Amino acid sequence: MYNFDFEKPSSVADAVAALGAEDAQALGGGQTMIPTLKQRLASPSKLVSLTGIADMKGVSASGGAIKIGGATTHATVAAEAGSYPALAETASHIGDPAVRNRGTIGGSLANNDPSACYPAAALGSGATITTNTRDIAADDYFQGMFTTALDEGEIITAVTFPIPEKANYQKFVQPASRFALVGVFVAKYADGVRVAVTGASNDGVFRWAEAEAALSSNFSASALDGLAASGDMISDLHGTAEYRAHLVGVLTKRAVAAAA
Repeated sequence: MYNFDFEKPSSVADAVAALGAEDAQALGGGQTMIPTLKQRLASPSKLVSLTGIADMKGVSASGGAIKIGGATTHATVAAEAGSYPALAETASHIGDPAVRNRGTIGGSLANNDPSACYPAAALGSGATITTNTRDIAADDYFQGMFTTALDEGEIITAVTFPIPEKANYQKFVQPASRFALVGVFVAKYADGVRVAVTGASNDGVFRWAEAEAALSSNFSASALDGLAASGDMISDLHGTAEYRAHLVGVLTKRAVAAAA
């Protein structure tokens, strides 16, 4: 590690002001940032912790949607998002207990790791990401591996998920990291089905349009027969591009069967 300033504001306005300093960096639960600092892959002059902002914590449900504060931990989502069971279940299997009790939904979405679970849940649900300045639709928010629509100094204050009729998330775990080797989130709404895939593509989380069209007509695993995911799939020591593409199909069928 190295010397840096640390600030823990109690309001969004104070956090935004603190992030205006040169080389300042927002800090959520620190599950990505702290290891990055230890490896000297980043060297901000100031860390601005968002965990002291009460207005950015908590889970509430109303009007057919569930709203989660950006500084809410995975463990809290797992425990309190019961009105959206698939989301609560997704949160309950992120990392291990230490990660779930420190990591935050806002930190995960801001980092947008290509194998993280929350991006699939947000994109698969058509969520809205609220920042200190605007609302961003999930379809516009995710812009590639570790890339989002966030501007410099912009903070995720809340995420709102429309509650679907049916939903399920299936994850093939990479055992060393607990990230998804491939993960698929399926959500059925009155106006159609959304299918979001994480862990598989070099472009990060994506929607599988062909599967969405098939499932919107017939919400059953058999509707996916003959379909195959395509695109710039990740190929590494954990699995080839072809293996990941195969897993996308398998996990999507499992998610549909579990949801139905």
